[in-house]
Amino acid sequence: MKRSALLVLAMLLALPAFGQQPQKLEKAIFAAGCFWCTEAAFQDLPGVVSAVSGYTGGTTKNPTYEEVSSGRTGHAESVEVTFDPAKITYQQLLDVFWVNHDPTVTDQQFCDGGTQYRPAIFYLSDEQKRLALASKQKWEKLKPFKGPILTQIVQAGPFYPAEAYHQDYYKTHALQYKFYVTGCGRYARLDELWGPLRRKYDPHAAAH
Repeated sequence: MKRSALLVLAMLLALPAFGQQPQKLEKAIFAAGCFWCTEAAFQDLPGVVSAVSGYTGGTTKNPTYEEVSSGRTGHAESVEVTFDPAKITYQQLLDVFWVNHDPTVTDQQFCDGGTQYRPAIFYLSDEQKRLALASKQKWEKLKPFKGPILTQIVQAGPFYPAEAYHQDYYKTHALQYKFYVTGCGRYARLDELWGPLRRKYDPHAAAH
């Protein structure tokens, strides 16, 4: 077979089967306190393409970390998750989100306080809103702790990626990250809140 024919054959084999469309990737945005920790919760899940730390929910365009940290911009530290819905569903991402934050408080997560640390689901469509509200109802029944769930479910505004040094911080600064989460009592509090449910719904929980 001539080289040109082999190239054509290779190109044809690389195309999707007739009638099939490539699966479109989707996005989701979650705020669960420190975005380093939120990113770590989602980054390596099967089906997650990327998890980007950033800011959303505020009024200032292209805010800096220092501006958001002041609490004056209205933004929350958050993570934009890009995922393949054929491999992981939005419902599954919601389950991971719930057991990775403290829904009993507002404007605070663990040792971090301020509106920039408020927990929230920022929905990107009516379908995400419906699923998020249904998920909240589900967890109201499942939760092993007393008191209402206070986590916000709000429409997403513009998402601004954080500065480069914040991305993959739990990997690039593993020792500092370990000191931070230990000193902040994040995983101890999550275990206290959720108990066995955390390990049931979060594939990463056993490593903490």
